[in-house]
Amino acid sequence: MRSLTSKISHNNIIVLATLLLLLVLYGSGAALYTGFFSLQVFLNLFIDNAYLIIVATGMAFVIIKGGIDLSVASVVALISMVSAALFRQGASAVIVILASLAIGTLFGFGQGYLIQRFRLHPWIVTLAGMFLARGISFMISTESIVIDNPTFVMLSQHKIYVWEDGFINVSVIIAAIVVVLAILAARYSAFGRAVYAIGGNEKSALLMGLPVAKTTILVYTLSGLFSAVGGIVFTLYMLSGYSLHLMGMEMDAIAACVIGGILLTGGFGYLIGPTLGVLCTGIIQTIIMFQGTLSSWWTKITIGFLLFLFMAFQRLIVMRKEKSTIPISKNQPKFENKVVNL
Repeated sequence: MRSLTSKISHNNIIVLATLLLLLVLYGSGAALYTGFFSLQVFLNLFIDNAYLIIVATGMAFVIIKGGIDLSVASVVALISMVSAALFRQGASAVIVILASLAIGTLFGFGQGYLIQRFRLHPWIVTLAGMFLARGISFMISTESIVIDNPTFVMLSQHKIYVWEDGFINVSVIIAAIVVVLAILAARYSAFGRAVYAIGGNEKSALLMGLPVAKTTILVYTLSGLFSAVGGIVFTLYMLSGYSLHLMGMEMDAIAACVIGGILLTGGFGYLIGPTLGVLCTGIIQTIIMFQGTLSSWWTKITIGFLLFLFMAFQRLIVMRKEKSTIPISKNQPKFENKVVNL
């Protein structure tokens, strides 16, 4: 019983706190506003944020590994512009999807290669990637391009009924598949175990013979791929390409990871966490929309407050874990401890 309590307090309490926050926010909205507790309002959280769930899940791998990716929003905007431009030239939906996936994957691979090969800081490389992707988007067009491809329009408007009149769309199915695959990869694959180990302590991972270089490149490649998938989903949602789409969304993805219990120091986090974090921010936006008189900036203010709260909470958990593992003997050397979740 004591070991179970310890495991919950150290490893699961952050994601449990996120789950509790989600229930409190949803319960508050249901108590304050008529119609908030309807099935479709809940399903709309997934419909409106499917692209962000996908991008934040890719970001989670990067953060768990101990890195960061600031280029994700720009890659999503680039995918929307490339898709719109290709459709305007008469390309088919299959060609557009394959081209989008290739662009995102190669973009992520290039960033990962630069970070690993030249030992560059991820903040600098991905910041450059952010400007590069956004700049290429502006080179394609500075105006919004409407997408009227029949296949994309059909996929965008197709409704999948789950219960009576409640429905979701194809984007939600794609997001669910991505999250499930990510959870399985993180928990059961050698790649997932390597990501957690490297994020916990890269030097120890090297001594254990783990493929640090390969894993670093794969993590950023995966983030690029997830950004491309998120870009396709976002393009289906908006049916347009625009260079200024999702300015600052990379911070929303990072915020979703932090609120979902991913430690910014690396080495710990559950892949379901980003989804919970996105749902929390989505509920905040929905409450503000139901309220009707508050500015949309209150969403940013509330998310900023939650970030401060969860970062402080994470730090307290880590400090408690470190304190519980300090050697008893005063003559024993102290080693840096980081939480590693497998």
